[in-house]
Amino acid sequence: MSVLILALVAAALALHGQSPVPAPAKPVFRARPNPYPDRPPANPASLERGKAMYGVNCTFCHGADARGGSGGPNLLRSELVLQDKAGERIGQVIREGREGMPRMSLTDQQIEDIANFVHSFKVSGYDQSRMTPPSILVGDAKAGEAYFAATCASCHSVTGNLRGIGSRISDPKLLQQTWLMPGTGGGRGFGGGAPVVRVSPTTVTVTLAGGAKHEGRLNRIDDFFVTLTDAEGVQRTFTRDGAVPKVEVKDPLKPHKDLLSKYTDKDIHNLTAYLVTVK
Repeated sequence: MSVLILALVAAALALHGQSPVPAPAKPVFRARPNPYPDRPPANPASLERGKAMYGVNCTFCHGADARGGSGGPNLLRSELVLQDKAGERIGQVIREGREGMPRMSLTDQQIEDIANFVHSFKVSGYDQSRMTPPSILVGDAKAGEAYFAATCASCHSVTGNLRGIGSRISDPKLLQQTWLMPGTGGGRGFGGGAPVVRVSPTTVTVTLAGGAKHEGRLNRIDDFFVTLTDAEGVQRTFTRDGAVPKVEVKDPLKPHKDLLSKYTDKDIHNLTAYLVTVK
């Protein structure tokens, strides 16, 4: 019908010596430019080294997927990280530290490796890399049981501190986060309840030059200061100058942190597949 009307209008205009009205132009839709840089693939060896270094130094604050963890910001949407090419901007933050983040003494190569690993995550306006599979239970439970016996049983027991963990944490992804990175909030109940697996706080002992010792829960530590809260609830801060005073940190999560650089994807899948069966 609309075509017939246009034809009649054109004929009427022609009779009056006027040019026919041109058909409206079709709108042109242009793709919105991607604000996230497309980076060329990094050297596989550098990616593997970066994954290990990131796991040890960064995961507990920024999360395994660099989208934020225990107090650390999302790195993938950080303007500084987006502008970084090969660690030149990330390295400045690592070396100088930030509020709540201690300085770290890493080599140029180590920083470049970490940067390559962070940049390897695919990011877009719709965050494509969050398209997770329908289930993460793709491992071998029997192999996971053997791995548990060889690696975890010296500290944990499925009849003791992990009794019924497969029932207490019904979401496999949450369960995996709990054992892989305990203390980051993955093991806390919904609604802010008590943690499913309790983790003792990190403690520190400070021995002064005269021999006096101060012990308590570690609040903060960097190259210049260490702050603790003692048994009476008093917060104490000590200035550090090299090895003086002597500082000994006891981190109950250190075994887990040490394993982060050793786990393979297969180990993680197998162990998760086993733990969901512990009812």
